[in-house]
Amino acid sequence: MTHAKPLPTHAQAVVIGGGVIGCSILYHLAKLGWSDVVLLERSELTSGSTWHAAANIHGLHDSTNISRLQHYTMQLYKELEAETGQSCGVFQPGSLYLAQTEARVHQLRLQEAKARRYGMNFHEVSRDEAERLHPLVNFEGVQCIMFEPDGGNVDPSGVTNAYAVGARQRGAEIHRFTPVTGTEAQPDGTWIVRTERGDIRTPWVINAAGLWAREVAALAGLSLPLVPTEHQYFVTETIAEVAALGRRLPSVADRDGEYYLRQEGQGLLVGAYEKDVRFWAEDGTPLGFGHELFADDLDRIEDNILRAIDRVPVVGTAGIKRVINGPMIWSPDSSALMGPVPEMRGYFCCCGIIPGFSQSGGLGRLAAEWIVQGEPSLDLFGWDMARFGHWAGKDFTRARVADQYANRFKIHFPGEERSAGRPARTRPAYAVQQELGAVFGLNYGWEHPLYFDANTPDSAGFTRQPWFDSVGREARMLREDAGIIDISNFAKYRVAGAGAEDWLNAIFANRMPTRVGRSCLTPLIGKRGGVAGDFTVTRLGAQEFWVIGSGMAERYHTRFFHDVPLPDGTSFDSLTDSMCGFNIAGPRARDLLARLTNADLSNATFPFFRSQRITVAGVECVALRVSFAGDLGWELHCAAADQVTLYSALLEAGRAVGAGPVGSRALMSLRVEKGYGSWGRDYSPEYWPQESGLDGLICADKEFLNKDAWLSIRNTAPREQMVMLEIDVDDADAQGGEPVFLPDGTPLGQVSSGAYGYAVQKSLAIAYVSADRRPADGMVQVAILGRPHTARILDRAPFDPDGARLRDRALAEMSP
Repeated sequence: MTHAKPLPTHAQAVVIGGGVIGCSILYHLAKLGWSDVVLLERSELTSGSTWHAAANIHGLHDSTNISRLQHYTMQLYKELEAETGQSCGVFQPGSLYLAQTEARVHQLRLQEAKARRYGMNFHEVSRDEAERLHPLVNFEGVQCIMFEPDGGNVDPSGVTNAYAVGARQRGAEIHRFTPVTGTEAQPDGTWIVRTERGDIRTPWVINAAGLWAREVAALAGLSLPLVPTEHQYFVTETIAEVAALGRRLPSVADRDGEYYLRQEGQGLLVGAYEKDVRFWAEDGTPLGFGHELFADDLDRIEDNILRAIDRVPVVGTAGIKRVINGPMIWSPDSSALMGPVPEMRGYFCCCGIIPGFSQSGGLGRLAAEWIVQGEPSLDLFGWDMARFGHWAGKDFTRARVADQYANRFKIHFPGEERSAGRPARTRPAYAVQQELGAVFGLNYGWEHPLYFDANTPDSAGFTRQPWFDSVGREARMLREDAGIIDISNFAKYRVAGAGAEDWLNAIFANRMPTRVGRSCLTPLIGKRGGVAGDFTVTRLGAQEFWVIGSGMAERYHTRFFHDVPLPDGTSFDSLTDSMCGFNIAGPRARDLLARLTNADLSNATFPFFRSQRITVAGVECVALRVSFAGDLGWELHCAAADQVTLYSALLEAGRAVGAGPVGSRALMSLRVEKGYGSWGRDYSPEYWPQESGLDGLICADKEFLNKDAWLSIRNTAPREQMVMLEIDVDDADAQGGEPVFLPDGTPLGQVSSGAYGYAVQKSLAIAYVSADRRPADGMVQVAILGRPHTARILDRAPFDPDGARLRDRALAEMSP
C-alpha cells in the first residue's frame, strides 16, 4: 500500500489503535493543546471490536463518576457532529429501564437519585406512560420503570471517524495500515515506537489497541489481565408494528431478563450475555484478524431470547435478518484497564472497555487529562490498571471474566464478594482462620476475613444482610473487651539509609518524625492538590523508617514514590508480602498483650502513637500504639513465617479476657463510628486536604511532592466538607455513593462510606456536603435505597470523640 504522508520522527504522544477509544484519546489530546500527536493503526479504523458493536449509549451506572463520564459522552456526540461535519448516526429516543425484583428497584431508584444530584435527566414513569413510549413491550410483572430520555445508540464507524476528523482538524496525524513492531524504552525516559515505515520517538506510548492490547503490551515486556470472548446479537427483519409507529422506539434495558433490545432500522436488535461463555484467542489475538465474525450459535442464547420474547412478543414472530457474533476483550472485573503503567515511565493503557460507545468520550477526555495534566479530574481508581498486580494471572483472569460475562446484568451490590478465581493469594494464617469459621473477601488478590461465622454464608444486597448480627457480635466484643484483627493487607514499606528522612520529607506533606519511636500521620498530595493517599510513618531507628498505607493502593502509590529519586545509599522496600500483622484493640487490649510479652505497655513507657520493637509470644514484632478501630490498641507486625505462631498465641490469650477474632466488616463499623476516613472511600484525589480535614497535617515550611499544586488551592475556600451523618433508617445503611439532599430536594453532596455503629446503635455515614449550602440546623436527607431518609450532620464523631479510649484516659469511667 502507498502511504500519502511519511511518518514523523518525533511526537508528543503516539496512540496505538484506531478503534473508537484510540481515536477519542487522540481527539482529546489535541483538544487539550497537544497537536503533535500521532495515531498508528495496523489496518483500517474500526478494525477489531469497534465496527461490529451494538453501539448502545446510556448514562446510568452504579458508580457516580462513571455516570458522569458516560453523561459527558452522550452529550459530546452531537457537539462532535457540529464541530466536524461528520455524522455520528445519533439516535436518542430514550431508554426504558425495567425492574422485576425488589433489589433492582432499589438499584434503579438509587441510580436515579445519583443522576438527580448532577442534573442528569432520568426519572421514574408510570406503566401508562411506559406503554405510550413503547407499545410493543409487555410490562406485566415490572415493579418499577425508569426512563432516560437521552438513551439510544450511535453509528460505530461514524463516531470513530468523527473523532478522527476532529483530531486531524487540530493537527493530529493518523496513519492507517501501519502496524507497530516494537516499543522500546530509552534511557532518557522516552520511547521509540518502531514500524516498518520508520520509527517515532515520543515521551508517551498509549496502548489503546483493543483486541491486540495484550500483544502491544508484550512489545514493552508488559502483561495485561485481559481475555477475549465471543458475543452475539441479532437484528430482525422489518417488523410491521415497528414500521407502522412512524417514530423511533426507546431501547429496553431489562437486565433481570439478561438481554438488551433496541430498534434497528424497521426491526429490532436483541443481544445477550449467556451463561455458556465462549473464550476466544486466549493465547493471543491473531495479527491478521480484522473484520471477520464467528459462526452463528443462537442456541447458546436461546434462554435469553425466550425472555426477550416474553417481554416483547413481536420478537418471536420476526424473521432474523443477520446475526453478529464477534469478539470482545475483557478485564477481570469488566471495567477499563486505564492509566500510566506504575513501573514504567510514559506508558499509558486504555484497554478492556466493554460499553465503548457509552464511555468513549469520557475515557478519551480523562486519559488526555491524565497524560497532559498529570491526573484526571475525576477519581478513577476503580478503573486504574494499578488495581491489579502480578497475582492477576491467566487463570484468575479467565475465571473472573467467565463470571463477569455470564453475570453481566446481575446487580453488583456494594461490598459484594464473588468467588470466581479465588483464592489467588493467601497468608499463612488462612487455614487457621478457616477453622475459626472465617468468611473471606478479596483485597488486592489476598484472602482476608470479612467476619467469623461459617454458619452464616456471605450475601450481598442494598438492605441489611443475615451476617449483620455476626458482624455486630464482633464489633461489640472489641468495644467491650478486645478483638484481634488481621491487618496483614496494609501496605508496608521500609525506608533505610542516610537519605531516608530527606526522601520521605520530599514525598510526604507532613514532617517526618525526628526521634526514634515516634510516628506521624501524613497525606500524600496529588497532581491537582488533592489527597492521593494517607500514611502512618514511624521512625524505628536513626536511619530506618516504616511506612504503612492502603494495601489496595500499593501499586497506585508506586507512581508517586517513583517521582522522587532515592538518594544514594538509601533503600526502599515493600514488606507487604513478607510481613503480616494484627491489630489488638479494645479496653482489655493491654491485658491481653501483657500475657504474652515482658515489654512495658504502660502509658508512661508506651504512650499513644509510639512504636517499639518487642517480643510477643517469642515472636519479634514491630509494635505501634495505634488502632484503626479507634480504641486502645496496638498494631503488631511480624515476619510472615511467624504469623501462625503469633496468631495462635493471641487467640489463646484472648480467651482469658473475652477477646476473639474480628473481621474487616466489623472494622468498617468501628472506624466509621469513630469518624476515621479511609483512602479510596473518604480520601480521594478529588478532595482537597482542607475539605477532608487533613490540612492540619501539612507542613508548609518544607518542600514535598506536588506542593505547588497544593499551594494553588491552599487558600481556596472548601467546595465541600467531610462530615458525619446519623441517618434515620431501620433496614439498610449507607454504603457509599448515596446522594445527600437538603430537605427541599436540593442536591448537597454524597456519602463516601457508611455503616451501622454497633457501639452507639446508630446508622452512620461519612459524607461530603457543599460548604456553601450546609444547613444551619444540620438536617439533610440521604437517598438510602433511592428514597429520602432524614439525617442530621453531627458536630463530632459519636464514639469517643475526644480520644480518651485511644489514649487510655479514665478508661474505667468510659461507657462503650
